[in-house]
Amino acid sequence: MAGDKELINSIDRALDVLLLLQQEGREMGVTQISAALGIYKSTAHRTLATLESKGFVQQNADNGKYWLGLRLYSLGMLIRERLPLRNIAYPYAKELSEMFDEVVHISVLDKNSPTYPKHIIIDKIQGRQQVLSLTPPVGSSAACHSAAVGKCLLAFGSRQYLARYIGNPLPAFTDKTICDWDALLAELDSIRRRGYAVDDEELELGLTCVAGPILDRHAGIIAALSLSGPTTRVRARFGEIVAEVMRTARAISASLG
Repeated sequence: MAGDKELINSIDRALDVLLLLQQEGREMGVTQISAALGIYKSTAHRTLATLESKGFVQQNADNGKYWLGLRLYSLGMLIRERLPLRNIAYPYAKELSEMFDEVVHISVLDKNSPTYPKHIIIDKIQGRQQVLSLTPPVGSSAACHSAAVGKCLLAFGSRQYLARYIGNPLPAFTDKTICDWDALLAELDSIRRRGYAVDDEELELGLTCVAGPILDRHAGIIAALSLSGPTTRVRARFGEIVAEVMRTARAISASLG
């Protein structure tokens, strides 16, 4: 039994390292990783060496720091290609992106975030027009409270999930980010009433997003769809964008059966 427990602990540490690198979104050294996870440097080093041997992390030869490896990329791409939701939603999302020539994201809740609610981007369709810097890539995990797609997931999602985080600090990204829980909960109520969510420069100044829920046959939310673009362009066609985002989300929901 002791051997089994040690194996489980080792796997747990390795997964913690991978999740830490994902959450930080940057290369990290052994000292930084050991401090963040509260483990010995020798343990962190052995864990990283094991992960590196399997291609799950890679070390930068110039600075000695570690980042996620190509094996994770290949696994992620395999999952992405075979994910039923992504396959069904893609043509609808592509049509929406082409209609406005803006970026469209599809996201699901990150159910393992330890600090505050986050969402994971499972698909992204890039428009031809120039976008701003903070439109996140596929596979990234981002804050829910500062994104239309994230607020949509919270508004129509599980109250139990939300309750896990209420009271935890919410980071500010701009002076428009909703960081007060009472204000955020009031915003989620408004989203449920009107049926869609808006990020009004809450993640990046000059960037506005509109999101709608993708529902299963029981009207439970499984994902959310958003269209993002420069504020001036989105505001100029706001009513049309809201209508088309909602229409697309309903079409995807209906296709899921």
